[in-house]
Amino acid sequence: MIEEILSKKDCADCRVCCGFVESDKWEIPLIFAENKEKIEKKLGVSLEKRGEEYVFPMKFDGEKIVFCPAASENGCTLGELKPLDCAFWPFRVNSLGNFRVITVSPVCESVSSLPLKTLCGFIRKNGFAEKLFAAAKQHPDIIKPYLSGYPILAVEE
Repeated sequence: MIEEILSKKDCADCRVCCGFVESDKWEIPLIFAENKEKIEKKLGVSLEKRGEEYVFPMKFDGEKIVFCPAASENGCTLGELKPLDCAFWPFRVNSLGNFRVITVSPVCESVSSLPLKTLCGFIRKNGFAEKLFAAAKQHPDIIKPYLSGYPILAVEE
């Protein structure tokens, strides 16, 4: 669905969202229990428990970038097993006061540079916003605190 506004090639060429430093390890994608064993088998790794979900094991060395074990030169190797955080990237569900909002991360320059009108139209199209809010309701651990500077594209009703 995201390919409508972000080509697979542009995504694979960038991979900024696939690398983490220790200070942003809270953003490591969450993996749901139903996919845990399949992902462990596919990648040959043991996932670590975080809250009600799981994350990739990553050994940090200060601010050195550590890439997700599923990242390759051609993008993510997980296909349909890709974590929800990654499948909807660069869109996020954030908590803002008593509201849940959909934002776009400015880290993804290919998407965040698009006009807001285009981005708002995209998330309304084909029920994308509703799917994202529904996923957040089912898996509340994917909801991140709102970060200043992230454009708000939708507010949950």
